[in-house]
Amino acid sequence: MDDALFPPLREEVKALSADKTLGQHFLVDEGLCARIAACAGTLSGKTVIEIGPGPGGLTRALLARGASVCAIEKDLRCAAALAPLQTIYGNRLQIHWKDALSVDITTLIPSEMPKPLIVANLPYNIANPLFLQWLPHLVRFEKWILMFQKEVADRLCAVPCTKDYGRLSVLAQSQASIRKEFFLPPGAFVPPPQVYSTVICCTPQEKPPSLALYSSLERLTQRAFAMRRKMLKNTLRPLFSEQELSALGIAPQSRAETLTVSQFLSLAKKK
Repeated sequence: MDDALFPPLREEVKALSADKTLGQHFLVDEGLCARIAACAGTLSGKTVIEIGPGPGGLTRALLARGASVCAIEKDLRCAAALAPLQTIYGNRLQIHWKDALSVDITTLIPSEMPKPLIVANLPYNIANPLFLQWLPHLVRFEKWILMFQKEVADRLCAVPCTKDYGRLSVLAQSQASIRKEFFLPPGAFVPPPQVYSTVICCTPQEKPPSLALYSSLERLTQRAFAMRRKMLKNTLRPLFSEQELSALGIAPQSRAETLTVSQFLSLAKKK
């Protein structure tokens, strides 16, 4: 891609003031956009779903690596910045002007083609619900490269018996192998957020739980972590007796934050 064909990202952002109600913090460092796209590996001939392209910095980087991009953007003000990309790349860039939360992500998966990827700088205000909405369908994708607030990324990657380990950790790790790629400082964005951000890579587990088992895991973890400092013999009553917990190798006096993902899945299989 010839960068001279497009205005610098910072100029695009000046004409597109961020809307706080949409959780917009525009990434304006072209080098970091390229680095995020590189985390996805070889993209030539592959389909990438991007959420909230905004002024198109990451979109440019993905297209430059040969991807076909299916972008979902709610803010119609971004049309002027994205139009030149559509002119140059043609049908390699499709834009759905919709709220990402209202889109069934599975309907965007092309049939009889390699598994697509999701690569996105997720809007902060919808990152968690979007991720949980997509999570049961991760197996249908090659991988996800996603940017979150650092605190959320820490929770996604957390291990038992740590302060960040919780329901989100268990649900995410039941479906995905998650790796932190790199951190981004507030100054990489306009306007700068008050937090650091982290890019993570999610790849599907080799044998993820079925949809029915995952649904059971959702209900179980919601109950177990509702009062995370209480013992499981209390939080999981009447689902499990103390004898049933012990039979599964789980001490009734244990707390939710001490159980591994495998142990939660063992419990979910019983309910």
